[in-house]
Amino acid sequence: MILPALPGLSPEEISEWLATQNEPSFRTKQILEWIWKKKVTSFDEMTNLPAALREKLAASFRLTALTHSKTQGSEDTTRKFLFKLHDGRYIESVLIPANPALYGEKSDRRTLCVSSQVGCAYGCKFCASGLAGFTRNLDAAEIAGQVLAAEQISGERVDSLVFMGMGEPMANFNNLMAAIRLITGAETLHLGARHLTISTSGLAPQIRKLADHPQQIRLAISFHGATDEVRSQIMPVNKKYPVAELMDALNHWNSTKKQKLTLEYILIQGVNDDLEQAKILASHAKRINAKVNLIPYNTVEGLEWKRPAISHCRAFQETLKNFGVTATLRIEKGHDIDAACGQLRLKQETAEGIV
Repeated sequence: MILPALPGLSPEEISEWLATQNEPSFRTKQILEWIWKKKVTSFDEMTNLPAALREKLAASFRLTALTHSKTQGSEDTTRKFLFKLHDGRYIESVLIPANPALYGEKSDRRTLCVSSQVGCAYGCKFCASGLAGFTRNLDAAEIAGQVLAAEQISGERVDSLVFMGMGEPMANFNNLMAAIRLITGAETLHLGARHLTISTSGLAPQIRKLADHPQQIRLAISFHGATDEVRSQIMPVNKKYPVAELMDALNHWNSTKKQKLTLEYILIQGVNDDLEQAKILASHAKRINAKVNLIPYNTVEGLEWKRPAISHCRAFQETLKNFGVTATLRIEKGHDIDAACGQLRLKQETAEGIV
């Protein structure tokens, strides 16, 4: 039997467990401090706990939700971490150093890109995450545990998170929100909700649900096509939630949230980079008061598409700006470390014969 991961328990759940062990409630704060503040990797390091309690903890829980398997670094110090899960599957996270602010916060000093699923069922055509299909959702411990592990490995505080690694976060809504409670909790990681950005392929009902959630979490939309015809070529989800329905959900978001929306737009040569698409994209962005983050396509082994010339990417950006839209062109870091979602995990699982 696989023991539950202790970092996945809320403070209330730890208190309840301690009560079943006839342990005093003040031990909750001590345990949380060892896990989330001091980031220990063994129960023996919890030196202010009685030996008998440490033994009980070790018999009842795993201290880590995932195991660090590999780090790929790059010249610009972007690092990709490959993590092995308890069932032998792999996920990855990417730690990105100082970027200009992309989602409205003062700066992305150290941003961690976090995964939410093993694989992905949504089949976006630019993404490696779904090439081997969908396996399962990550639980709260595995999602929040990526942040904890990244801080342990790097020795640095993560300043902001983007949920745009492997998987569709909104399709794992309950586990995602449980992880966010751990990430934002005062006794746990204590990272402000405004430093969290959830990226979705466009699940309109979940967008409305998140809009009604009280925390001021930021939202980015993987848009990638300004018309149904183009977007459906790239993102199969558009057939279920076409552009008009997605825009309606984003209008609801604007009615409840102060955070400015971001439309992510990967530029793919000959597919969605026509300047007419830029003009239509500009009209959408203006209607919902969104900024646009342009990203030249990150080559994925096994996929045919190519990135446009940087000069053309800049022309696309200028078209948006000429219509009064704030548009950034992200010359992404990590192009030399297979930083596109899921590539490192796919190579590892293929090598091990898992996929």
